[in-house]
Amino acid sequence: MSSSSNASIAKKAWTKAEADFATWLMMAKLGGFDDLPPNAQSFLTNYRTRLETMTEAESTALAAREVYSAYYNEMGGVGAAPEPKPRTATTADKVERRPKPQPSLSAARHSTSPVIRRSLPALLIFACMVALIVAYRILTQ
Repeated sequence: MSSSSNASIAKKAWTKAEADFATWLMMAKLGGFDDLPPNAQSFLTNYRTRLETMTEAESTALAAREVYSAYYNEMGGVGAAPEPKPRTATTADKVERRPKPQPSLSAARHSTSPVIRRSLPALLIFACMVALIVAYRILTQ
């Protein structure tokens, strides 16, 4: 198997491992531990055991790595699972929250104009329908 296919398998396995572990952890915190599959229960049991000796971040990283290794082998990866590449910041991570500008006093006086603009097409449609109904009745008599 080529290294590019192993890299593809590794990427898919890492993405799935991160998502699954986060889901399992949330389900366990919400009281659904017994509803999880046996492999998920064993990963979470190991995670909880490690929490006694290391920080939550370290234990989470190690548990995600264990799940990743299992998924990598399950998906047909050859050899030991390669070390996952660190995430680069995506545009979703870089979203900048800007405060909304405060409306001025003149904008407050004209605050009904957007409502009129939105209802104008509906009013025109209604008027046209009334005109069509009236025209139809006049023509059919």
